Amino acid sequence: MTSVPGFGTRREAREDALAVLYETEIAGGSSQEALDRRAVPPSGYAVEIALGVDADRDHLDSLLRTHLVGWRVERLAVIDRVLARIAAWELAHRDDVPTGVVLSEAVALATQYCGGDSPRFLNGVLRAVADEVRAEQPSG
Repeated sequence: MTSVPGFGTRREAREDALAVLYETEIAGGSSQEALDRRAVPPSGYAVEIALGVDADRDHLDSLLRTHLVGWRVERLAVIDRVLARIAAWELAHRDDVPTGVVLSEAVALATQYCGGDSPRFLNGVLRAVADEVRAEQPSG
């Protein structure tokens, strides 16, 4: 299966958004600026995630802060913080993506890029966020 620039799976889109948002956390600036520097444009969904997280960062951090017992969003490792924001954004803004998919994708990406206790930690925090923002839907 070949990849076509601007197209791909949602998993690839989440990875692309993760890279863009990680860059903005480390280097500063906006997601749009980071997207503009890309040689190959990411998929539309990656762009939607990156710009959506940028636009809604304060609300997402507030949601996360509510469920981070004994932690501050700012103290999370950068990659954990970015993954948490991506998943929280999807939970809050993309009703077409099932809760279980959002959680399992976040855990899979945390397993791939973070390791250690991050997957389990993020799963717990994001499950609580899901229970809050998708109260009418089961989070499992």
